[in-house]
Amino acid sequence: MRRTTFHRTSLAAASLLLLAACGSQSGGGDKGSGAVSPKPTPTPTSTPSPSAGGSAAGCTPLTSELTAADSGRTFCLADGGTLRATLTGSEQRPWKKITEAGDTAALEETNYGIMLRGGDAGSAYRAVGAGTVTLSSTRPLCAQPTAPGGVSCKGIQEWQVTVRVS
Repeated sequence: MRRTTFHRTSLAAASLLLLAACGSQSGGGDKGSGAVSPKPTPTPTSTPSPSAGGSAAGCTPLTSELTAADSGRTFCLADGGTLRATLTGSEQRPWKKITEAGDTAALEETNYGIMLRGGDAGSAYRAVGAGTVTLSSTRPLCAQPTAPGGVSCKGIQEWQVTVRVS
C-alpha cells in the first residue's frame, strides 16, 4: 500500500489560492475600497406630508387601528385626530391594560366603544396637543399550566408604539 503525503509547498499554494478567491469581488463594485462585500444600498424612506397627518421624518401617518403587529413602530397623528388600539389575546395569555408614558397630555383617552373579550386589551384616544406618547402593554409568552407539575415559562411578550402628535 502506498502512503500519500502532502507537501508543505502544495498546501501553501492551495491556501493562497483559496484566500485570493475569498477576497475577490465580481461585478462593478468599488475596486479601491478593499471591501469583500459591496455596501448595501439604503432603502429610500418616504416622508409623510403634513396633510397626511404627520410632518416629522421617521413616522408613519396613522391611517388604521393599531394592532399587535404594529409593535416597535412610530406613528404621526394630527392634533384633533383619533386612534384606536386593539390587542387580541386569550384567557390563557391575556394582554394587560394599555398604558401611556411620555407627553401624556397630548392624548386624551376616549370611549373605546365596544366590549372586549377576555384576554383582549383596547383603548381609544383623541389627540389634544403636541407631544410624543408611548403606548405599551404586555402579556405572558406561554399559557399557565393547567395541572400541577405542568410546564410553564416566565417569558413576556411586549407591545409598544410611539405616537407623535403635531
